[in-house]
Amino acid sequence: MCRREINEEPVLKVSHLKKYFPMGKKQVLKAVDDVSFEIYRGKTLGLVGESGCGKTTCGRTCTGLYSRTAGEVLFKGRDVHAMKGQERKEFTKNVQTIFQDPYASLDPRMKVGDIVAEGLRIHHMVSGKQEEREIVQELLNQVGLQAEHASRYIHEFSGGQRQRVGIARALAIKPEFLVCDEPISALDVSIQAQIVNLLQKMQEKMGLTYLFVAHDLSMVRHISDQVAVMYLGKIVELTSSEELYTHPAHPYTQALLSAIPIPDPDVEEKRERIVLQGDVPSPIAPPPGCRFCSRCRFADEKCRTEEPQMKKIGEGHYAACHRVV
Repeated sequence: MCRREINEEPVLKVSHLKKYFPMGKKQVLKAVDDVSFEIYRGKTLGLVGESGCGKTTCGRTCTGLYSRTAGEVLFKGRDVHAMKGQERKEFTKNVQTIFQDPYASLDPRMKVGDIVAEGLRIHHMVSGKQEEREIVQELLNQVGLQAEHASRYIHEFSGGQRQRVGIARALAIKPEFLVCDEPISALDVSIQAQIVNLLQKMQEKMGLTYLFVAHDLSMVRHISDQVAVMYLGKIVELTSSEELYTHPAHPYTQALLSAIPIPDPDVEEKRERIVLQGDVPSPIAPPPGCRFCSRCRFADEKCRTEEPQMKKIGEGHYAACHRVV
């Protein structure tokens, strides 16, 4: 799916990935249910959808933080969930995560300098304290902080500054791949733009590859090369960022895009707003057929009984809907 014409191996290849959580009494929560995508070097895949759709679980399963139920995750051709010992340690050096809540993911008892330097010490990447101090100061400067911030604690910073510390920590060991797990959702809008611009700047400078997990489609557009739209554990549409925003095919994608405000009152007044009715079904007992059918304005009997398969509807454009051809 979305394979390049040139013979290039994807940095991350996810094939039919499933992650189920047992809920007792023989019930199973299908958080990620048969998801496939590829991300190539230096590119960004935006994984979007509303809260509870399985985005974060997918990202964490891709990095091995969660074990898989089924399917395969290959990083540069190697099975992530089969890695052990030195191979696993090398993988954790090459793949880092920027978490949604930096205050929860960064140790409040450690000074910022030690937080940023922790990976350098674990992977023996510095020869002494002086080199470590210089690298930490350079990283803090790169993410828009000052050298003197190294001696402070996380609680002394604003939300945007904390996220910058999280980014510096992730970049310290020079990874190749970053999972950005809703890194801007807890921040003010003005700060969100700063963090996204910083991530783009570091991507260009270091040749990084991103899996960018978010629910804000307007922000995802600016950073992503491709976008995968997720609903109730499944990807329902996958295409380039430009194609998704100009020609959305799946009814769920169309509804999400219609909710993005346009800063032109004349255009905003005339365009159609698609309001979804009802609640998201339970991932413990998803409906038969299409999982979106209970909220879809176009749903018919086929949608309620037959599950749509992901199919190619254009160049690099895939959707799982009976309506699209």
